[in-house]
Amino acid sequence: MVDASTEWVERIAQDEVARHAAAAEAFVAMQRAKSARFGQGRALHRKPLLALRATLTVPKGLPAAARQGLFAQVGEHDAWVRLSNGGPDVQSDRRPDVRGFSLRVWGADGPAALGGQTDHQDFALINLPAFAFADSVPFVSLVLAMAKGPAALLPWALRTYGPIGMLPALARLGRLFSRRFSGFATEPFFSATPIACGPYAARVRLLPPAGLQPAASQPQHWGDELLGRLAQGPLDYRLQLQFFVDEARTPIEDASVDWPEAVAPYVDVGVLRLLPPESGSAGEAFTTQVERSVFDPWQALMAHRPLGEVMRARKVVYFASQQERGVA
Repeated sequence: MVDASTEWVERIAQDEVARHAAAAEAFVAMQRAKSARFGQGRALHRKPLLALRATLTVPKGLPAAARQGLFAQVGEHDAWVRLSNGGPDVQSDRRPDVRGFSLRVWGADGPAALGGQTDHQDFALINLPAFAFADSVPFVSLVLAMAKGPAALLPWALRTYGPIGMLPALARLGRLFSRRFSGFATEPFFSATPIACGPYAARVRLLPPAGLQPAASQPQHWGDELLGRLAQGPLDYRLQLQFFVDEARTPIEDASVDWPEAVAPYVDVGVLRLLPPESGSAGEAFTTQVERSVFDPWQALMAHRPLGEVMRARKVVYFASQQERGVA
């Protein structure tokens, strides 16, 4: 029995359309400047670390609330995985960064979140359980400031938090973004913000294989670290959903809240198996195909449409970024 409520509500501000359009324009300008320096690429999660094939197996016996959309039928799906560093620059893997675990699951079949029909479902996961901010406004301004270099952070904090709040805010963000990353095979990854699950709402978590030890030291390249593990065989991850219970404890619009597991426990809904990569020209062709593709939470079944202001901002900004690099 899963405690899941259908009483969730999205609250859309009157100025959202204009704000999101302005954010998209600013991100594209940043993306264009970074592409001039590093070559054509994404606005965020620019540096790819590894492209892999995978399978997602949906098991029997899921709770009724989970048997929606992609998880309505038992079976195995082919999948693509793109691992990345989260920032707009191409920099050393030893630099602190958010890490991305993007997943495209093939074999979905139904109405799409963006209209029409879709044959796939994307999940965009990061190694943080919640978003750094309640909404997209401070995040957008932070990214744009960081893109200019460290000297721009202090003025950003002063504008955003004022003279009293700026130093505590910078300290909090420093702790958040500088936490040590232990590896793609040993850390959980999260949607951080909710998606629909049929009439319900849920957040997504990917748990790493059990029993693996973190990397002994920071490697030169996190993709190579995972390849070393895959050389021993496939790796199995647990895909999970955490369901909305009520607005006070599991809010839809406040992306900074990590929903408490004591209130909303995670439920296993699938096993993601990462496969050792192909070698030679076939592996190179697949990596190129993945890098030219789109990984976007709005590339989804309507049954799993993204929810909340941060996700609505992503819809506009991601599409503009995709247009800028010629894939939309």
